[in-house]
Amino acid sequence: MKKASKRRIKAQEVADLRNEYSISEAVELLSKMPKTKFDETVVLAVHLGVDPKQSDHMVRGTVVLPNGSGRNIRILAFTDDPESALASGADVAGLHDILQKINEGWLDFDIAVATTSAMRDVRSVARILGPRGLMPNPKTCTVSDDLDSAIKAVKAGRVEFKMDKTANLAVVIGKRSFDAQKLVENCEVAVDVLSKARPAEFRGKFIASMTVAATMTPGIKLSSKIFGKF
Repeated sequence: MKKASKRRIKAQEVADLRNEYSISEAVELLSKMPKTKFDETVVLAVHLGVDPKQSDHMVRGTVVLPNGSGRNIRILAFTDDPESALASGADVAGLHDILQKINEGWLDFDIAVATTSAMRDVRSVARILGPRGLMPNPKTCTVSDDLDSAIKAVKAGRVEFKMDKTANLAVVIGKRSFDAQKLVENCEVAVDVLSKARPAEFRGKFIASMTVAATMTPGIKLSSKIFGKF
């Protein structure tokens, strides 16, 4: 059996990881666990009851966090009007020149947005961006003819989530440097949005479990009372 790390042992002294907690309790316990030298990202990790092999059970979307994500998001805008996109806050903007860079291996961005017309060309790099979760998609509000609003929404705290092949997904809800109330508010909004993301075709218990964790901490289980009705 693998020996527990010193960090995990100390974390277990703070919280009984077998128990379930309210959101506010989980955030308070997280704040007492050992910290690293960098500002860790805090995520809401979710296991869903859907069948990931069924295409109509796919779960993905966006959450607008009321207190932002705390991340410095590098935005790429696919557009024929790069000057306007840069003025709106995009870090990189363009179309054919950017597509060529991507084909050559450049991927120095976190989120890509695109105009509807630009998507005709962007699809040529779908095989590169798709597997990395970087492909613009209308379902995540990253394809829009109002790029100004799309870019500002990402900068303000909109984060994406997408279920993986094992029916798990994670939503960034902030940083460990956030005060407790901000993390609680972000988490509550994320839970609410996820509860509404149930596929129309799915019947059964949608959310199986939820935990809150930072980059270097174990997960703290949330009470099923929070999501059991979904």
